[in-house]
Amino acid sequence: MSLADEIARGLTGFEQLKALKASGQRPGIAISLDFDLVEVDEGFAVFAGIPGDHAYNPIGMVHGGYAATLLDSCCGCAVHSKLAADQAYTTLELKVAYHKALTRDSGRVRAEGRVVTIGRRAAFAEGRLLGDDGKLYASATSTLLVIQR
Repeated sequence: MSLADEIARGLTGFEQLKALKASGQRPGIAISLDFDLVEVDEGFAVFAGIPGDHAYNPIGMVHGGYAATLLDSCCGCAVHSKLAADQAYTTLELKVAYHKALTRDSGRVRAEGRVVTIGRRAAFAEGRLLGDDGKLYASATSTLLVIQR
């Protein structure tokens, strides 16, 4: 069972995300990479975190997977917020463009995801990873499969 179902089973995706945020509980990936769901609205979701040593790769920068994970999360949850109680989703494709390197000195970053379109079987979302100073670190487009539970 998913954490969203444990907290808010039978509710719409938007209601589940609001309940998850209010609960203060975090899924394992958010604990491992130390980021949080900070904002949610219908068709919109924001995750934030501070990249640090826990996300570094051997070449002395934050691993690209850190940005990709935040972008996948914000795009996926933006779509989740538009789903009915009997629907779920999974990411089919995530395309990430890296605009600026992340380091431990980058400070807090914010991944903002928005639904572009959503249909019966597929959804499309886009995300932007921004610093508190407005700098764009990465952007993404995502294709997601909408499924019946």
